Amino acid sequence: MTYWAGAARIAAVAASIVLLSPVLPAPAVGAPAGAAALSPGRNPQQNRPQESPQDPIQDPQQDPRQDPQQDPQRDPRRHPTRDLRWGDCAGVDDPALRCAEVTVPLDHRRPRGRTITIAISRLPATDPARRRGVLLTTGGGPGGPGVPLPSSLAPLLSPEVRARYDLIGFDIRFVERSTPIGCGQAVEEPGGYRVRTAGPGSLPADAAEARAYARDCVRAAGWALPHATTANAARDMDVIRAALGEEKISYLGGSYAGMLGAVYAVLFPGRVDRFVLDSPVNPDNAWRPYELDRTPAFEAGTGAFAAWTAERDAEYGLGGTAREVTDAVAGLIRRAGSAPIVVAGHAWTSGELGTLLVAGIYDERTFGLVAAAFADIAAGREPYVPFPVRPLPPPGVPGVPADNHTATNMAYRCGDGPWPRDLRDYQRDLASYSARYPLFGPANANITPCAFWPRIADEPVRLPAGRVPGVLVTAALRDVAAPVANSRAVAAGIRGSRMVTIDAHTHAPYPAFGDACLNGRVDAFLVTGTLPPADVAC
Repeated sequence: MTYWAGAARIAAVAASIVLLSPVLPAPAVGAPAGAAALSPGRNPQQNRPQESPQDPIQDPQQDPRQDPQQDPQRDPRRHPTRDLRWGDCAGVDDPALRCAEVTVPLDHRRPRGRTITIAISRLPATDPARRRGVLLTTGGGPGGPGVPLPSSLAPLLSPEVRARYDLIGFDIRFVERSTPIGCGQAVEEPGGYRVRTAGPGSLPADAAEARAYARDCVRAAGWALPHATTANAARDMDVIRAALGEEKISYLGGSYAGMLGAVYAVLFPGRVDRFVLDSPVNPDNAWRPYELDRTPAFEAGTGAFAAWTAERDAEYGLGGTAREVTDAVAGLIRRAGSAPIVVAGHAWTSGELGTLLVAGIYDERTFGLVAAAFADIAAGREPYVPFPVRPLPPPGVPGVPADNHTATNMAYRCGDGPWPRDLRDYQRDLASYSARYPLFGPANANITPCAFWPRIADEPVRLPAGRVPGVLVTAALRDVAAPVANSRAVAAGIRGSRMVTIDAHTHAPYPAFGDACLNGRVDAFLVTGTLPPADVAC
């Protein structure tokens, strides 16, 4: 499938990068300026401020108040399929997709305690006679929604796969329809990812801002933060499995969702059927090492984008060499850091332009779109950007906080830890990475609110896995978002797994990239359950 066939397909690629994988560290700072509130409305009970400890590092787990959606009288472990009430999916324009809610413990160590709800969706298998079971999926990020995914995924899957599986989407805990949280901010961060670029001597001020953000999160969602972990999201998956009446589940997850699938496999090896982990983040490196380790890939991806654009200088006018293009784009971002660039009524902040650049370097199919957008902004023309640079609230879903995606992304990343808490660690990393990687080092190595986050009781789940059936791991060799070393580590950590790779500059290639070799290998595994006898380089 070529994504240059039309604007709609280009938009689909870019939107999937920004919305489903909102881990987009923009190489620039800048508070939103002139941005309208994105939320259709708040539920005042759900988002009422919680009293905060004096020190935001204090664990708010003992807060006795409960989330308003919980029902402590229900036992989340007893959820036969007949108890699921399927109905319309709020905010999804697909009558074939049906939705329900599953009740799960807020704290899985206390299964009869406080509970929250997880939203799930279902698109039935097209051939009941050949139906094998369910294929779960969710969004990347963390923070991307999963409920709408079956509708967008179904047309891209082969008829043989669709015949055999009910597609089950779900929003992980605290995202959109699943007991959503916020951190009290008026708008989403660009890309749904909070990042600040360090400048000379800025670390103390950056640390103060990060501490204030952590304190805001504790005030707004302190009851939830100790329980926002990938391990808990995996435990929720197993409650979903039981609620659907399935002995085992199959799974398709890309990017962060691939990491979630790996964690589920470690925790519930006996429940694993056919798992496809597409460009997964290595859970052993979540999250500080992951950010540092992928900084060289960000720089290389920018170089590839700049070289491609320079070869087309007559079309885009950003420069005839890769250095000239990089300087032109970086110059626009710096300019917006001083004052937003107003074009056609929109004030482009440095963070928004940084997110636009990252959308370009994540996928070779968006090079032209992003180059044209930067050329238009430089010339004062309205750019064509067919995806939101800030995540939008789900239409028709009330009560979702205005900053839900950013807040959830931060909560999981801080919760999965560990993160350094000593300012000297960040000083050392900033000095090293800024010198070697001047474009992205000052952002990826900078301090974050995680340095001041409440301490989390849940232990991160690490590889290697024990008695887990082999899984199929797919990856692109020039992946910027989750460099291929992540996929290799996950495949090595789950014994008996196989990898299928393509030589491409993209992220999470199955199935949308359209590589016939890779898609064929994945389809064959989902249909037959047989892994390739060895790793495959397509």
